[in-house]
Amino acid sequence: MPFTLPVFKGLSVVKWIRKFRHPNLVKLLGYCLEDEEFLTVSEYVQNGSLEHHLCNNDAELLPWVTRLNIARGAVRGLAFLHRTKEQAMYRSFKASDILLDMDFNAKLSDYGLAKSNSTSGESICSTLTDFPRKDVGYVDPVYLATGHLTVKSDIYGFGAILLEILTGLRVLDLNRPNGKLDLVQYAKTFLSGKGNLRSILDQRLEHDCLPEDEVSSEVAILALKCLEDFPKNRPGVEEVLETLDQIHAIQTKLIKSTASTQHPTLQSQV
Repeated sequence: MPFTLPVFKGLSVVKWIRKFRHPNLVKLLGYCLEDEEFLTVSEYVQNGSLEHHLCNNDAELLPWVTRLNIARGAVRGLAFLHRTKEQAMYRSFKASDILLDMDFNAKLSDYGLAKSNSTSGESICSTLTDFPRKDVGYVDPVYLATGHLTVKSDIYGFGAILLEILTGLRVLDLNRPNGKLDLVQYAKTFLSGKGNLRSILDQRLEHDCLPEDEVSSEVAILALKCLEDFPKNRPGVEEVLETLDQIHAIQTKLIKSTASTQHPTLQSQV
């Protein structure tokens, strides 16, 4: 998967990411200079992005258990980046940054670019108009207001991704009716228990088996915590990972308690 960068920025990015190795990060394979553009080439990730599978009706439908495993893998990759000495961060952590290999394991791409830009002395975007429209729903409002990027900004983006995993809807879609354009604002009522959470779950999963109420409620609570207005009130990445592991344990227990003949596909994916 190649992408292009200006030469001066490309060299900085390569120095930055070539030392990162983790099962949940896309590997950098090489780079070259062509027509005054710096190109990097990463490993081939067969199943495209999480965004494609969640938000395109013609894409292969991701079963609930697969979605939960992808979320756990993505947070493992994010935790690794946050633990590094350089503390690599995204400006807008989004579903298109999560690529899926042949077994639908999560592989983070485009990591560290915001931090590289910051350390090279360039200004970081701090206004809504600086971001592509598709990124806006994932961006920490505090970062937009202050220009101050922190690891909790990535946590906000992950909260938006959890909403997409639950609902199968894009975080921002101008084709939706008024009041539903911004998924974060629309869904907060349901996440907080003031509305019927099941009514906003991805109904395409109905025949695959929608998540149990206990599981979907726990994911909703976690998403709401990640989307807190004040960064200090959001959980750290280690807490997010621990919570997802606990949710996975609940899911596994529920599946095992169900007759294997009823959900043989789910049994094989746990």
